[in-house]
Amino acid sequence: MTDSLFLQAFKKEPLRRTPYWFMRQAGRFLPEYRDVRSKFNSFLNFCYTPQAVKTVTLQPLKRFGCDAAILFSDIMVIPDALGMRVTFEEGEGPRLDPIKSANDMINLKQERVLSYLAPVFEGVELIRKELDSDKALIGFSGAPWTLACYMIEGKTSRDFNKTREFSFAQREEFIGLIDLLTNCVSEYLKAQIAAGVNCVQLFDSWAGLVPACEFEQFVVEPTRKIVKEIKNRYPEIPVIGFAKGVGTNLISYAQKTGLSAVGIDATTPMGWAKDNAGSALLQGNLDPILLASDKQRAIKETRSILETMRGTPFIFNLGHGVIPQTPIENVEAVAKTIRSFV
Repeated sequence: MTDSLFLQAFKKEPLRRTPYWFMRQAGRFLPEYRDVRSKFNSFLNFCYTPQAVKTVTLQPLKRFGCDAAILFSDIMVIPDALGMRVTFEEGEGPRLDPIKSANDMINLKQERVLSYLAPVFEGVELIRKELDSDKALIGFSGAPWTLACYMIEGKTSRDFNKTREFSFAQREEFIGLIDLLTNCVSEYLKAQIAAGVNCVQLFDSWAGLVPACEFEQFVVEPTRKIVKEIKNRYPEIPVIGFAKGVGTNLISYAQKTGLSAVGIDATTPMGWAKDNAGSALLQGNLDPILLASDKQRAIKETRSILETMRGTPFIFNLGHGVIPQTPIENVEAVAKTIRSFV
């Protein structure tokens, strides 16, 4: 795997071009993905079918020439493995039986997580066997705060007010949940690495909703513990953190967690991130809405991002995941722009 451009970026040495991949690059905007997905009545059954996972994980590499594949799965596999009832509603996202008190946490079983998620690790092994030697494989998990948001709210939300209320009103229980999730995520990511991923990413998609007074405790500290756990066992494996919408809290997130790289969302100027993220490698940050809406402007903005990061080790990505209505030709055009940028 020494010839992977993606992994070489973490060594912060000059590269022949900027490596790239796209968050949610395997998804509903691809007809070949929709064809595989149509064979499953349940989204989680889809995620737990190793052969299907292998197929859809590799699809974007064939389409777009990305330098890394990201394991196809979902962050909801952790709550599911803990014993929560998790379903997916078409067009609405995950639905869970929400945690309302300490009594609802009694049946969360950390000891069953790794055995329950064995199909995920089998999928990693299958991907690893077929992945070209110049491509890296990224594993991932939701971060503790974001997982807690869904587990307490029971579904997606614009503000996750129930979670924030729970974190203040039932503080001891909330801290216990964050600690449980921190341990689960650490073990889950280490098991992905053992199965064959070359890098892992933590998705903290709702970190921007953490009250400023709680950011260190509920975002920075759990991330630091997870990174430390991984690095103690696998010191050579890069860990990327993506904390969406955190604004100036990106500084402490990047500098206090030990992350190898930090994903930058579309609301954060790359120039500012470059000046404030410390030694962490940066990844980002084309707006996925722009990518879906205006091909020519997406190409222009791609060049602008690459110019901003010229001479600095960098991984090109989006500021969040590809959205379903994205035209394939727009993604192809951005990929071509990255490959030809000098």
